[in-house]
Amino acid sequence: MDTLVVRGERVVLPDGERPATIHIEDGLIVKIGGYDDAATAVPVFDAGERLVSPGGVDTHVHINEPGRTDWEGFDTATRAAAAAGVTTVVDMPLNSIPPTTTVHGLEAKRLAAVGRCHVDVGFWGGVVPGNAADLRPLAAAGVRGFKCFLSPSGVDEFEHIDEAGLRVAMPILAQLELPLLAHAELPRELRDPSGDPRRYSTWLESRPPIAETAAIELLIRLSRDYGTRVHVVHLATAHALSHIRAARAERLPITVETCPHYLTFAAEDIGDGRTDLKCAPPIRGRAERDRLWQALEDGDIDLVATDHSPAPPATKHLDEGDFVQAWGGIASLQLGLSAIWTGAVDRRVPLTSLARWLAEAPARLAGFYPRKGVLAAGADADLVVWDPAAVTTVDAGALYHRHPITPYHGRQLRGRVHTTFLRGEVIYDEGACRGGALGHLI
Repeated sequence: MDTLVVRGERVVLPDGERPATIHIEDGLIVKIGGYDDAATAVPVFDAGERLVSPGGVDTHVHINEPGRTDWEGFDTATRAAAAAGVTTVVDMPLNSIPPTTTVHGLEAKRLAAVGRCHVDVGFWGGVVPGNAADLRPLAAAGVRGFKCFLSPSGVDEFEHIDEAGLRVAMPILAQLELPLLAHAELPRELRDPSGDPRRYSTWLESRPPIAETAAIELLIRLSRDYGTRVHVVHLATAHALSHIRAARAERLPITVETCPHYLTFAAEDIGDGRTDLKCAPPIRGRAERDRLWQALEDGDIDLVATDHSPAPPATKHLDEGDFVQAWGGIASLQLGLSAIWTGAVDRRVPLTSLARWLAEAPARLAGFYPRKGVLAAGADADLVVWDPAAVTTVDAGALYHRHPITPYHGRQLRGRVHTTFLRGEVIYDEGACRGGALGHLI
């Protein structure tokens, strides 16, 4: 029996931060005790004054393998996750070829992932026009839920779906008791970009907040009709929050995420040609950013996920700075914890809220809780030991992401990960991944 005790003066538990010991046997937490509650015959990892938090769960990661492994892959993406204190990721069903819209696509993913994962990996299935018959087999094969796009996804092999298609798929998902994750922008509200393609405003104005709001209103109506769990991914506008609050007042099963880039950057600060900051929905203004933070603190937004969507330099059109032609996606998997903590410090956000946004709530969304996302007896011993006071300057070339492109390059962020444990095994320590590819496919 493998045993270990991790103890620290600052352990983030569900009921608050306090000195504690975490007793681990065979990869599971068996007991949480007081700081001095450590058996002398058991190895002890003493975190001292560094924080011990539950390992992060990132439910929005585009790994892109197979088919676009030159964009990102299981080895590089999961190394980046481990370095960020993320111990579980859920892979999105698009950008890989084939996409995860059939069992065949899921098996291709699993085959590509075997022996290459440094953290645990789950998979979302996809809802696209014409694949309603594939949803039950995908669920039986183990996907955690289903992703759809209400507007074009950017890749031909993953088509967006309309209301008629959703009315076919959503009753099936309700019966399966699995969530529908939706990219919420309605095509009828999108505009063709017009103006200088190097100016950020050209991209921003082509995707107005009403595109998000109208899509979320549609999703709420359909959730009301069918009882389907709906999760709105990467919310970028606060204009939709009143609709979300009203839906929750009806007790409709609606959850929402936002992303570190929407909480960090602001449209007013994005210079000409900064295509590393192109994403959809777009990063909006400072006022929207502040309202998203407030919604997160108020509980109107449930969680934060990175929407890590990397691409080769050529597809970002960095030299030309063309926002219209550039691929829309931000590489940030390795930086999620520090990016969110940097913004949270000034707002005096408690560490328990950070753990809820980055671990517990996403684990609940993917059906991993209480095995993941919490420091409690019976949970996997997935832990991150980090220094919240440390300040580092981001060097894109030092990240594990396949390509050294991120809008955080050169930015100072608070919070440095020192050690990451996956089921009680050290997978990252003092700047390097350790122990090989120990991740499971779940």
